[in-house]
Amino acid sequence: MKDSIRHLIQQALTRLTDEGVLPEGLTPTIQVENTRDKTHGDFASNIAMMLAKPAGLKPRELAEKLIAALPADASVSKVEIAGPGFLNFFQNSDALAQRLEAALADAQLGVRKHGAAQRVVVDLSSPNLAKEMHVGHLRSTIIGDAVGRVLEFLGDTVIRQNHVGDWGTQFGMLLAYLEENPAAAESELADLEQFYRAAKKRFDDSAEFADRARALVVKLQAGDAECLRLWQRFNDVSLSHCQAVYDRLGVKLSPADVRGESAYNADLPTIVSELQAKGLLTESEGAQCVFMDEYKNAEGNPLPVIVQKAGGGYLYATTDLAAMRYRSQTLKADRALYFVDQRQALHFQMAFEVARRAGFVHAGMDLEHMGFGTMNGADGRPFKTRDGGTVKLIDLLDEAEQRAYALVKGKNPELDEAELRQIARAVGIGAVKYADLSKHRTSDYSFNFEQMLSFEGNTAPYLLYAYTRVASVFRKLGKGVSEIGGQIDLQAEQELALAAKLAQFTEVLNSVGDKGVPHLLCSYLYDLAGLFSSFYENCPILSAEDAAVQQSRLRLAALTGRTLQQGLELLGLTTLERM
Repeated sequence: MKDSIRHLIQQALTRLTDEGVLPEGLTPTIQVENTRDKTHGDFASNIAMMLAKPAGLKPRELAEKLIAALPADASVSKVEIAGPGFLNFFQNSDALAQRLEAALADAQLGVRKHGAAQRVVVDLSSPNLAKEMHVGHLRSTIIGDAVGRVLEFLGDTVIRQNHVGDWGTQFGMLLAYLEENPAAAESELADLEQFYRAAKKRFDDSAEFADRARALVVKLQAGDAECLRLWQRFNDVSLSHCQAVYDRLGVKLSPADVRGESAYNADLPTIVSELQAKGLLTESEGAQCVFMDEYKNAEGNPLPVIVQKAGGGYLYATTDLAAMRYRSQTLKADRALYFVDQRQALHFQMAFEVARRAGFVHAGMDLEHMGFGTMNGADGRPFKTRDGGTVKLIDLLDEAEQRAYALVKGKNPELDEAELRQIARAVGIGAVKYADLSKHRTSDYSFNFEQMLSFEGNTAPYLLYAYTRVASVFRKLGKGVSEIGGQIDLQAEQELALAAKLAQFTEVLNSVGDKGVPHLLCSYLYDLAGLFSSFYENCPILSAEDAAVQQSRLRLAALTGRTLQQGLELLGLTTLERM
């Protein structure tokens, strides 16, 4: 609806420009917002106040001329001027009801993408294979997954890329330990953290071991068959640990999505030579660097993007440039979204600019760093175990399920064990994911089990329960949605408020896809659940005396249920029919 109103305003602006009321060349951003007080309309725009000065008119005078110039539209019942010159638009309830009927009949709930479909690379998760996944990998994994799901639902072709750390000097140390202890390593690989610590201890304690580890790095990079065999074995075990976490989280990542640093190893000399050929490289203390005037340190000295060390080795930036080129030239991406910690913002700004200057990405390709804040403990510091160690992600998920199990069993002791476990998994895993996704991507947040497992407030349990309330209506009725006849007829205040929110689903999903911010979908679903609760309490459904009213309300409830279910699924949560 907002897009429709923007289009109407743009047509009015064009007409007033043609008539000489507005000067030529104005290209304002037309803001349309939802109003809080629906007695003053459903949507408001401040366009008259923005353009009053260049028009040489008072805001209310320009507002009057804009209203007179607005084309007629069946979805708008009237437009009024409020305050200093706001334009307040009132939706036509009949047209709104027709929109909802169309959404109810559509597998996509009426959701359409604003603009053409694109090929989008989503770079997410990207753990280092030398260690097990820890809580620091949670945000990249689930935020990237949610945005990828939304983009797919909107019609984009989404190509997930798990850019794992599977190359580098630490692998010489791990291979040396694997080679030295083949029998012990078989059992120790079950705990990657222990395996890594044992290898590190040998590296620190034994000069002979350290020399052998360094020699193995050289052999590995040279393509030695035995080194590659051991390296592949280690990677297979490590990736199986990662996949177990992905399956537990319910994210859409598979082994086929893995394209690690090693995949670009052979291309790195070409990246350096092409940068050299384009005159972008400068030697600095033996290293090959790209300097750009717009990037300087606090002292005003230019910051380097180092692509080759003095000893000939390559860095993350080199691999990232190779990946960007692959994603542009081979994957033919229109967009590439990088879900990586906010602290890497400068690295990506500089790497993106180098890729553009070098022609590694085509001119129309968008490179976007979707940075995020940190997940902290109650003390506001990065989340740790009681002894200060790194929290394994699998351990966090185990605890979430255990807590959810105790919570659900306390509320529903009569449920059998299998159903209790199923509900506990959906609630526990969903609570961890939703608590993260409901925060603005760029914000830090404090992890708190009590808050995230609460049935009150903007939490997964609250929203999962809201969906079960809708499901219970149809369970009591004994009919499916397809068996409900009639038409939606919006009369009561609560019906209109719920309907208006349902009609915003397309707009919300497009915003999530454009900006990579799942918290907008979380806020929307929370508001929708609250409006359904008000509707449920004030507008009798099953006990409605008039058959047409009952059918209308059942259809509204059905669309609410489908929207809640679809929205939660796009966030990666599993809905339940009862809990």
